[in-house]
Amino acid sequence: MSDYLADVQKYDSAADEAVVNKIVRHLGIALRNKDSALVSASDPKELERVKEKWCEKKLGVDGAEADAAIAAAAKAMADDRSKSRVTFYYLVAKHLGKLQAL
Repeated sequence: MSDYLADVQKYDSAADEAVVNKIVRHLGIALRNKDSALVSASDPKELERVKEKWCEKKLGVDGAEADAAIAAAAKAMADDRSKSRVTFYYLVAKHLGKLQAL
């Protein structure tokens, strides 16, 4: 868990460990596989999955607002070649103001 928190804190030094833990629990088994534990921000299908599964189903946000949050997370993590799914999801939720809703 501390690895996920440390990665999130690179982008948000005030990240709440409890919120990060909720995201980790939500992702569950997907984090065991290196490929599914990362987000490919250059793959439109991947970003569509993030929008559908995370933004719409979990956070209740869709459309342009979800697209803007995903784009903001991708931009924030642009220098990171291996984009952690936990960190990416955290940044999307933060952009949407939904961290406390988790």
